[in-house]
Amino acid sequence: MKKLDGKVALITGGTSGIGLATAKRFVAEGAYVYITGRRLAELDAAVNAIAENITGIQSDVSNLADLDRLFATIKQEQGHLDVLFANAGGAEVVPLGSITEEHFDKMFNINVKGLLFTVQKALPLLPEGASIILNASTSSIKATPAFSVYSATKAAVRSFARNWTIDLKERKIRVNVISPGVVPTPAYNLLGLNDEQLQEFVDTQARKIPMGRVGTPDEIAKAVVFLASDDSSFVNGIELFVDGGMAQI
Repeated sequence: MKKLDGKVALITGGTSGIGLATAKRFVAEGAYVYITGRRLAELDAAVNAIAENITGIQSDVSNLADLDRLFATIKQEQGHLDVLFANAGGAEVVPLGSITEEHFDKMFNINVKGLLFTVQKALPLLPEGASIILNASTSSIKATPAFSVYSATKAAVRSFARNWTIDLKERKIRVNVISPGVVPTPAYNLLGLNDEQLQEFVDTQARKIPMGRVGTPDEIAKAVVFLASDDSSFVNGIELFVDGGMAQI
């Protein structure tokens, strides 16, 4: 028996990195998976890479009309949704003193507003016992230079999980947070750093990790499968750090 046999899952931001790795794991475990992404070419490439039991829907989580269309499609095609991985997010390196209104709005629109309305608009499709997983970050509790706005958005995500665990308890819907550590993905190229600065950032962070290395998207995906499946049936409201121990010492 596969861990997600017969389940219908949605992964926002599923075209690369952690989202794509999780989509591959979900399909391998028997789920039918929907993924979203803003760029059609990347979305199509991700769907073609998995090739079975997957549908890609072009969507921007910060656009509520896109979300309405997304969930209308899932309702029409599947009628329900067993697992929601609210993974879509963004990050930029901007130090205090250089923070602009545009940067603030961009981070909160994607990471907070987008995640909030993704979950809220999914609720009518979620049966009793469904699993919601929110993607946060070790930045929710650990400071990183020039990352204050991003870190604030991820702290908000952690707070959402605590409150929603209570809000959804009567429906027996579990809400958990996955908080990756340093896991290089294509999204790192959007931080606003050049190649040399990015490598220096990763190397510097790796030296702080007890395991002596950074993580991989698949290592995060394995943990998401755990939170999505009945293996975690008594796990609710937690923040699971998958970070090589970095945020624990």
